[in-house]
Amino acid sequence: MTIEVDFSVAGKRVWVAGHRGMVGSAIVRRLAGMDCEILTASSAELDLRDQLAVRTWVAARRPQAVFVAAAKVGGILANDTYPADFLYDNLMIEANVIEASYRNGVEKLLFLGSSCIYPKLAPQPMKEDALLTGPLEPTNEWYAVAKIAGIKLVQSYRRQHGCNYISAMPTNLYGPGDNFDLAGSHVLPALMRKLHEAKLAGAPEIEVWGSGQPYREFLHVDDLADAAVFLMETYCGYEHVNVGVGEDIRIADLVRLIAKVVGFNGSFRFDASKPDGTPRKLMDVGRMKQLGWQARRNLEQGVASTYEWYKDRM
Repeated sequence: MTIEVDFSVAGKRVWVAGHRGMVGSAIVRRLAGMDCEILTASSAELDLRDQLAVRTWVAARRPQAVFVAAAKVGGILANDTYPADFLYDNLMIEANVIEASYRNGVEKLLFLGSSCIYPKLAPQPMKEDALLTGPLEPTNEWYAVAKIAGIKLVQSYRRQHGCNYISAMPTNLYGPGDNFDLAGSHVLPALMRKLHEAKLAGAPEIEVWGSGQPYREFLHVDDLADAAVFLMETYCGYEHVNVGVGEDIRIADLVRLIAKVVGFNGSFRFDASKPDGTPRKLMDVGRMKQLGWQARRNLEQGVASTYEWYKDRM
């Protein structure tokens, strides 16, 4: 295979693995206006953990480009409760999709990881070269190890087979299609649901996990989808690329922002006995800016549109 700088999805068969998830569905929306054939398969049709099934499916449909957006995801509670599932499922998904893509001549592949690949105490903002320089955050290390393995798989297939495979590491995501289940969701959708239900119930106060002091960065999933297509068409580097907004917010301030959007006028009680996770996770997005891309949506606008989506569908 030849690694080329420019690659157009126009006229191509493009497989979005994980198209029903928040990220995959956003990529499908982004591709919808482009001249390409979008290939999809639900989990009922294709178990991505089944190597033979994946090889058979890819051989039959012959995609030319692949977005690896499929993953088992969840928040602190889910990661801590199901460590084997998070490690095994994600390892199998990425290994099977990448290997089947190589075996069937896929021209280009983009693997999507997560900012949790970086050490718990990585210097802020986190540069791409912070990978594997220190211990991971214990509350999500199983997921992080799987995503690090995905990066290394992509790099190894490039090195050994000359495959035009690349990786992107998005920061914390939110938006349409997010998981609002309190037992398995991330912080922003969990807060949105709790505040919405508290408003409807007329509750005077809500409890928030943790101290409220950690800082997090949030990227709207439609911005990520735009970045993913941008990288697919313009980037062919060996190193993974951070995708974020380059700005973060304290969790306590995030609670107030969501409360404002939702219309909850009560108070907040922070339970510091619950885990905070990493103190700060801010991406260095200098490489993406140099490539010519940056996020367009600000957080309050993105939260407002996500809340409208949540009310309409949930």
